[in-house]
Amino acid sequence: MKETYIKEFLQIQPNNPVLIEGLPGLGLVGKIALRYLIKQLKPIKFAYLYSPHFPYFVLVNKKGNVRLLRGAFYYHKNPDGNDLILFTGDSQSQTIEGQYEIANRMLDFSEKYGVKTIATIGGYRMEPKEKPRVFIAATNHVLLEQALAAGGILSKAGSPIVGTAGLILGLSKFKKIDALCLLGETRGYLPDPMSSKSVLEVLKETFHFNLDLKGLDEEIVKSETMVAKLQQIEEKRALEAEETKKQDDKKTTYIS
Repeated sequence: MKETYIKEFLQIQPNNPVLIEGLPGLGLVGKIALRYLIKQLKPIKFAYLYSPHFPYFVLVNKKGNVRLLRGAFYYHKNPDGNDLILFTGDSQSQTIEGQYEIANRMLDFSEKYGVKTIATIGGYRMEPKEKPRVFIAATNHVLLEQALAAGGILSKAGSPIVGTAGLILGLSKFKKIDALCLLGETRGYLPDPMSSKSVLEVLKETFHFNLDLKGLDEEIVKSETMVAKLQQIEEKRALEAEETKKQDDKKTTYIS
């Protein structure tokens, strides 16, 4: 394999579809959001994306079979509005060239199926004070206003959007495709389903599709429990370090 390619194994006929992308990144916000969409909407998987720019290892399943890292496209027929094409995967590209190549392949694929709007999801590194906020940026003013009305907050000027989530916005103009990026506030060092839930709330209101988000609550409880345990460990470690320093200071002798 010398370049990124997409293998289709089912034919679809979407109606004015919106493509939603979410790959692993800060807090796995995009990955968790897409995984939940797939679980709830039960879309049809119809294509895989393979790339030599993914990490160089294979995944082994319970039966001992192996497969390359990949991305997957899913199709959902939406009775209330635009059909949805969902894209997620095992990893982002590990090279700059690969980031551009994969983003371009995705845009070509989107154009083939008549996609006029793309939404990308990622994480925004910041300690949430309460409910995680959702920062947004878009290539189209109307799309931006829709996301603001749905609860999004305008992204700060000069803030870079790294990876596939950002590049798709930058490259989409060449294909005359509108693009929106939603970034959920996250600590970034642990999977963050609470941030994903905030993003999905804005997403479903922006594009008018039904989605029950209660199923994320159990994941949120587990995540917050883990965060609390890590904070306790860190506090204990800090106290032990302080006590050790005090003991060392007592043992210190000075030679005059």
